Amino acid sequence: MDYLGIDFSCAIGSLRNGNFPPKDCLLPLISKLLGYAIVAASTTVKLPQILKILKHRSVRGLSVVAFELEVVGYTIALAYCLHNGLPFSAYGELAFLLIQALILVAIIYYYSQPVGISTWIRALLYCAVAPTVLAGQVDPILFEALYASQHAIFFFARVPQIWKNFSNKSTGELSFLTCLMNTGGSLVRVFTSIQEKAPTTVIMGSVLGILTNGTILSQIIIYQKPQIQKEKKAK
Repeated sequence: MDYLGIDFSCAIGSLRNGNFPPKDCLLPLISKLLGYAIVAASTTVKLPQILKILKHRSVRGLSVVAFELEVVGYTIALAYCLHNGLPFSAYGELAFLLIQALILVAIIYYYSQPVGISTWIRALLYCAVAPTVLAGQVDPILFEALYASQHAIFFFARVPQIWKNFSNKSTGELSFLTCLMNTGGSLVRVFTSIQEKAPTTVIMGSVLGILTNGTILSQIIIYQKPQIQKEKKAK
């Protein structure tokens, strides 16, 4: 029994015989199910952040550069996975995350008026280069170099936000739920990438995501308490 690339026959056959499915049968099945679960969850992972900005009409405490670099990182990661022919369950969330990240950057630009010329140049440059990268019309050696650099891009996308949070002793309009889902998604993706025999660079990217997203998540928890106490005193 095969459905959406998931083979249930091994597990169902074992259960029918009154046996618990063996590890070699169970782990790939769990990996596939978790992979599709991440893809499904990714369709709304940045929605809490988008709604929080729209509700407060503010991008206070958010690093514009951090979100721009995130878009670049998602673009390169998605293009690499498409180019290497990985199964959709191994990278599908990247497509939804990229779309939401683009919407998020557009909203941040809107609430960061006036937008400088350098910002418009970065946006136009991305629009010019992204279609070529996503289509895989890049030299293979350059493609590998780009993918290797996307780990650094994601790292440096988080560093400005982490530093801004530390400097302000506040996380501003950052969404706890979005950061929690980002951290959880990276954690699960390490397991699924190993099971799908994804390249080591893909796995390392997920590990880096756990570290950086986890740091921001801990900052939200730490800096939220003083903020709540200040609000109570003000009342």
